[in-house]
Amino acid sequence: MDGPLPRVVKFAGFELDPHRFELRSEGERVHVEPQVLSLILLLAANRDRMVTKDEIIEAVWDGRIVSESAISARIKAARKVLGDDGKAQRVIRTIHGRGFRFVADVCTGTAGSEPTPTLEASSGQIEAPPPRSARPSIAVLPFELVGEEGPHDIIADALPADIIMDLARINWLFVISRGSSFRFRGADSDPAHVGAALNVHYCLTGTIERSGHEVIVWVALVDTRDGQTVWSERYTDAIDRLQDLRPEIERRVVESVLVQIPQNEVRLARGLPVAELDAWASFHLGIDHMYRFNSHDNTTAAFLFNQALERDPYFSRAMAGLSFSHFQSAFMSYDDESERHVEMARSLAQRAVETDRLDPFAHFSVGRCSWLEGRLDDSISWFDSATSLSPSFAQGIYNRGLVSTIAGKAEAADRDLALALELSPLDPMAYAMISSRALTHLQFGDYEKAAEFGERAALTPGAHKHIKLIAGLTLHLAGRGDEAKSWLARARADDAEISSTSFFRSFPFPHNAPRETIERGLRELGF
Repeated sequence: MDGPLPRVVKFAGFELDPHRFELRSEGERVHVEPQVLSLILLLAANRDRMVTKDEIIEAVWDGRIVSESAISARIKAARKVLGDDGKAQRVIRTIHGRGFRFVADVCTGTAGSEPTPTLEASSGQIEAPPPRSARPSIAVLPFELVGEEGPHDIIADALPADIIMDLARINWLFVISRGSSFRFRGADSDPAHVGAALNVHYCLTGTIERSGHEVIVWVALVDTRDGQTVWSERYTDAIDRLQDLRPEIERRVVESVLVQIPQNEVRLARGLPVAELDAWASFHLGIDHMYRFNSHDNTTAAFLFNQALERDPYFSRAMAGLSFSHFQSAFMSYDDESERHVEMARSLAQRAVETDRLDPFAHFSVGRCSWLEGRLDDSISWFDSATSLSPSFAQGIYNRGLVSTIAGKAEAADRDLALALELSPLDPMAYAMISSRALTHLQFGDYEKAAEFGERAALTPGAHKHIKLIAGLTLHLAGRGDEAKSWLARARADDAEISSTSFFRSFPFPHNAPRETIERGLRELGF
């Protein structure tokens, strides 16, 4: 019975017509305030069960925070228009402390037809929803309470509700509404059951356990398709600090989910023949190859992004991914067609924004093009746009920091770079975030710290020729000549043509003091 009403519902002299969105009495339309009518429709559509207050908030107020008095006012108005009241409760019954239920005797039929008796639900099982696209999807369940009861109990619903609101900002992730996912508690919260009932790929579960003066919060991300726990974490603190701990847990859980889901999608995609990959699987596998920063993998990434676009021509993320591939070809000088790659990168990035203006990855991609073109303020503006759409978008924050470094805004840049590393310590571009901090510390005049960051970045897996060159430069300026020569030799082994000219083509420093420092150091090193 759960879902939209298929037919006109007749009860107590009224006709409730969901298709015309109207209530009629003796054939005449009754004026009803839209929110009140939405509430009546919701209750009637689910008349075989109780409807929780959370479900009402989700359906009538689109999940916005409202007071108990607002719900009570709509229930009172609904009863009044139906000739019911709080004492009689002939149509709408209150289940104290839990929700409401539509209890009038009804019959259904199409408009103008003879009514047919209502069929009772044959079982309490939830009917599986229709299939949706391969876009990653998740249900966040209410957390389970373990151990002693206390004032911390409310966190079991409040914390996952906060996580849902944060994840809902991520446009590549389909997030089931609280009204649906919070129906699964206790024995009903098995991830396989939830996955089948809500047609989701992932389930986030948690427990909150009080032990004396301590509280322990366990969180786990489960792939509902195979039951595998993709990620889990434990957070512990004093019970009286739980409210302070709550936003920190929320932030860390969201950050982990946004890293772990793509990584798991890559794991699954690797097990399939390339020809069988759908648009999302092609995209995720393309991203995995793209971040390896070498010509062969970049070519593979471009192939996979093109394949994703063949399967879905309006896939903005695949457009942005293909833009990134062209950006990388220009940035790394894989061939002699840098100008063409920059032009292609911009064209694809702009198409991605036009296709989905709420996709932070698309805005990020335009920012990268502006960076290569030397339009630094414009680039920073696009990264601002990307991070406003997704405040935890570590790549956007990192790139804003790097471009701010190039523009000579070292203090703001270093704050961004440190934040990006905090948000995504295992990021595939972590080496670049660290290396960029080497450049900010050159501007601070702290050559020892710059060399420390430079060498640490070059030792990080994935570091490419530019990272090794920065390591050599900072070590040289710090007076560590032999170590500098070692890293410069490795940079030349990656690209025998690497030079001061190619470096500034990739990092278009204006003619400022930071550029003079770098030019001097490279000149002394023979670049």
